[in-house]
Amino acid sequence: MSGADVVIVGAGHAGAQAAIALRQNGFAGTVAMIGREPEPPYERPPLSKEYFAREKTFERLYIRPPQFWGEKDIDLKLSTEVGAVDPAAKVLTLSDGTRFTYGTLIWAAGGDPRRLTCKGAELAGVHAVRTRADCDRLMAEIDGGVKNIVVIGGGYIGLEAAAVLTKLGCTVTLLEALPRVLARVAGPELSAFYEAEHRAHGVDLRTGVSVESLEGAEGGRVTGVKLADGTVIPADAVIVGIGIVAAVGPLIAAGAAGANGVDIDEYCRTSLPDIYAVGDCAAFACDYAGGAVLRVESVQNANDQATCVAKAICGDEHPYHAFPWFWSNQYDLKLQTAGINAGYDQVVTRGSPADRSFSVVYLKGGKLIALDCVNMVKDYVQGRKLIEAGVSPDAELLADASVPLKELMPA
Repeated sequence: MSGADVVIVGAGHAGAQAAIALRQNGFAGTVAMIGREPEPPYERPPLSKEYFAREKTFERLYIRPPQFWGEKDIDLKLSTEVGAVDPAAKVLTLSDGTRFTYGTLIWAAGGDPRRLTCKGAELAGVHAVRTRADCDRLMAEIDGGVKNIVVIGGGYIGLEAAAVLTKLGCTVTLLEALPRVLARVAGPELSAFYEAEHRAHGVDLRTGVSVESLEGAEGGRVTGVKLADGTVIPADAVIVGIGIVAAVGPLIAAGAAGANGVDIDEYCRTSLPDIYAVGDCAAFACDYAGGAVLRVESVQNANDQATCVAKAICGDEHPYHAFPWFWSNQYDLKLQTAGINAGYDQVVTRGSPADRSFSVVYLKGGKLIALDCVNMVKDYVQGRKLIEAGVSPDAELLADASVPLKELMPA
C-alpha cells in the first residue's frame, strides 16, 4: 500500500497552494496531490474569461510549470478521485480501487457544477463552465457553427460567459430565476448596472423566469429552453451556471460535520482527526461576515486557507483571518470587491454608473463592511484598508467621489 506524509485531495488553487506552501515553509516529508483532471494545477477564473475568449492559451494558465511539481518532490496523481476516507486507519480508497495512506489529509476538492434537475438536462449541448474540458467542448461547438446560446444563471460565471459569447458573435439569452442578477452577492445598484450593460451589448437578459424543461429529441441534442409560462427559447447550446455543490461526499460519509460543504474551525481543521479542509468546499465562521458560517468561493480564500494549513503542519499554527476579495471581468469593466456585504443596512454610491466608473459601498450599523468597485481601482485599494480598520465613515464624505477614501481613515 502506497501513501504520503501529507496527502492533498484536489489539484485546483487550494490544493496547489497547499503543496507549494508546505515546501516554502520547510516541510521535508512526502507530499502527494490527488486530482481528478488529467492536467497539472491550473488557474480556473480565466476559463470563463480569457481562455474562453481565446485571449490566453491553456499553457499560460498553469499555476506552476508542469515540471515544478517533480522538482519539488510533489507526487501528482492525476485523473484520480477519492471514493472513500477511513479516518481511523488514515486510508483513502481511490477510484481505481487502490488504497493510499496519509499522515495528514488536506481536503481541497472544491465543488462540482450544480446541475439542472428538469427534463432534458442530460441532452447533448448542455454545458457547465468549471474545467478545461468543459470549455474545450463548448469552444469546439462554437467553432462548429453553434451560435444561438442560452445561459441559465445570472451569477458571475453566467455573466462572464455571456460577455465572452457576445464578443465571439453568438446570440445570447441569459435567464435568471431571481428578480435580478448577482442577487446573492451584490446590492440592487450593481445588479441594475450589469443588467443594463449586458442588454446594451445585445444580450437578451430576462430575470424572474423559471426553466421548466430543456427541449430536444430523446438522446439527441438540445433545441430549446421551455420556461414555466410556456415560452420556448430556441437554443443550439445551453450553459448552466447556477452555482456549485461542494465536493465533500467521502468526508461526510466518514463522519465529518457539515451541511453546506464540510465544517472547519478557525485553524481549518475538520471534525475528523488530522484532516483539514480548504477552499470552495470548506464552511467556516467568517470574521468579515459577522461570524456567519459560509463557504467563500474565491482564489484569495483558497490560497490563504491553504497557506494557513501548510504553516500549521510546519509548526506555525495561527487562526485563519484573511481579508476576502474577489474580481470579475466583463466587457471592458473590471469589478473588484473588497469584504463581504452580509447583513448590510445602508448603501452609498460613489461616482456615477452612467460614467461606467463607480463604487457601491456597503455599511452595517454605520461601519464600512464591503465595496464593489467598477473601474475604480483606487477606491478598491483604499477602501479595503478602511474595512480592515473597522472604520465608520461620514456618509456624506463617503458619497463624494472627489474625496479619496484614504482621507476617511481616522488619524
